[in-house]
Amino acid sequence: MKYKILILSLLLPFIAAAQDGLNKVPSEWKWISPTEAAFSYDGTYGDPGAFIADLEGNVSRRVPTQYQVLKSNEFSPRQNPTLSPDRSFQAYTEEGNLYVKRASDGKTVKVTADGSDVIYNGYAAWVYYEEIFGRSSHYRAFWWAPDSRMLAFYRFDETKVPEFPIYSPKGPQAGKLRVTHYPKAGDPNPKVQIGFVSLDGLFDGGEPEVVWADFDAEEDQYFGKPFWAPDGKRFFIPREPRIQNTLELFAVEAATGSKTSVYKEQVATWLNWIDGPLFTDKGLYMVRDFESGWEQIYFLGYDGSLRRLTTGTNWNVKLLKADAAGNVFFTANRDSQVRKTLYKISPKGVVMALTPPDMNVGRCEISPDGKHYIASLSSLSEPTTIVLGETAPKKKSPAPRVLCDMKGAKYNSEAFPVTQLISITVDGLEIPGTMTLPKGFDPSRKYPVHIYLYGGPDTPVVSDTWRTPGFAETWFYENGIIAVRIDNRASGHNGRAGLDQIYKHLNTVELQDFIEWGKYFQNLPYVKADRIGVEGFSFGGTMTAALLLKAPQVFRCGIAGGGVYDWMLYDSHYTERFMSTPADNPDGYRASRVIDYAKGWQPGHSRLKLTHGTGDDNVHFQNTLLLVDALQENLVDFDLMVYPDGMHGYRATQATHSALTDLIFWKKYLLDD
Repeated sequence: MKYKILILSLLLPFIAAAQDGLNKVPSEWKWISPTEAAFSYDGTYGDPGAFIADLEGNVSRRVPTQYQVLKSNEFSPRQNPTLSPDRSFQAYTEEGNLYVKRASDGKTVKVTADGSDVIYNGYAAWVYYEEIFGRSSHYRAFWWAPDSRMLAFYRFDETKVPEFPIYSPKGPQAGKLRVTHYPKAGDPNPKVQIGFVSLDGLFDGGEPEVVWADFDAEEDQYFGKPFWAPDGKRFFIPREPRIQNTLELFAVEAATGSKTSVYKEQVATWLNWIDGPLFTDKGLYMVRDFESGWEQIYFLGYDGSLRRLTTGTNWNVKLLKADAAGNVFFTANRDSQVRKTLYKISPKGVVMALTPPDMNVGRCEISPDGKHYIASLSSLSEPTTIVLGETAPKKKSPAPRVLCDMKGAKYNSEAFPVTQLISITVDGLEIPGTMTLPKGFDPSRKYPVHIYLYGGPDTPVVSDTWRTPGFAETWFYENGIIAVRIDNRASGHNGRAGLDQIYKHLNTVELQDFIEWGKYFQNLPYVKADRIGVEGFSFGGTMTAALLLKAPQVFRCGIAGGGVYDWMLYDSHYTERFMSTPADNPDGYRASRVIDYAKGWQPGHSRLKLTHGTGDDNVHFQNTLLLVDALQENLVDFDLMVYPDGMHGYRATQATHSALTDLIFWKKYLLDD
């Protein structure tokens, strides 16, 4: 009964927070003509709330089928059904093979026939899905040409990729074993070939002919996300060797498979992939950071010429559109470390901000004719608005029109916690954070601190953007706990100057920065110096466990979820990007083993809680088991919560259980209750 009463008391603030006067706003939008845009609350554009709005403010409550997103049927073996640009064909994968279906009569051609449990045509190997294509790809590894006459795909061969077993206690009496192909640091990677199939004659009854790009699949290499040129004849493919310090971009003739190197760069540390280039008839715009230590926009001509367009401290640059006049639209952290703004750069190199620099831009889309934009704007103190504005505003132009406003009729800013930006400077680099003071804050009193962090390279958690308080944040606010989010020098706010310091040495300067943050809070007059807790998941779990074991005099307690505790146990592409290979950097791998940090533990100084899902196919449960073994070997008392079949991020009732039991942990160790 006592436990149930406690659970109800924890839920009350969350229930109250649901009555906060906030409207739901669309999560995605896209232009469907120069004067109309479709909006969706779940990204499908077929959801009940989806609508179309035009420049005059007229709204239609139904988005036509041709603008809706095809979804895979969870009960169908067909994966990633994707229409060609002209909607005449649909491509999909099934059991490792690629298929093309003609829309006019439903006739289907099986493009490949060698699919198996280790050969995937048009369907990504796990390491490519997770680290190169991204989770939003849903494993899709095929791409339609703009003219719908050619289909390109990656073929993966995981024959030599080691298998990793994941046990489930559910199912038959003995449970069941799921075996995945997972290359850990130093392991063999999948071999990749790039194929092209022409739609001309594909449905005439002959054997489908695949043209293969002229790459050697036996080389130890990675291929990045590819891009079709506007003419549908050339396919641009980025390539990196196993040690990811060299990037080469190839233009491949789809009809023959012959390739030409059009760009190459090399650095001493690692290179990120070319992402989201904009193509023109003379070349392409791309974002690179090799020259100034910050991201800059370049124009790469098809003749190999390279021209830099921007200067300054740009980061997180995303190219949106290049118009016929030569203007390039992009978002970037340019005027602020913690806010993105929409910019336009002219052919003469003049950069103009199109959105207020004191508001953060979330999603932004430029109209097909380049005359308008739709963007979401917010800040730590201002809920999200979605606005429509002009890209060439004049003095008499109207202010951007608000299309959707998160602030409802009953919105009251005083009902929400006040969050402020803070920062520290370490080794000459400014590192930002945010701090939310509790309800009824009194500077003459002392309060415990809860820190949320991630810590992974170029993955900040601090930005000047609206965050509707969730379950935990509301509970901290109501229960007298200062809530903090912090980053480190390598989170991306300081360009390559901060990032390059971690190369071959993960878990070093990042930990130093977080310890400096802890000391900063300890020295604040209104903080209980012996009541600082820290929490993180995935890379954040790695950081949290390391901090509790390395700096128990600073951090009283912490919850580490789904962490990597030995970088030898994580995937090849991510780990080696920052650590190089184990053969090249054995000392770096050895020094970064959180498992070894358990040695020398001093009882009574801090309290660590570990959580992990046993079904996690990203960061394997193996990590936590080995850390548990080391903690027990060193007689460390700790808490452990295991979620059977839980994935990399807990779901449904497991998520609820995790949230509730975490608050009980904070109640005990931060509030001493």
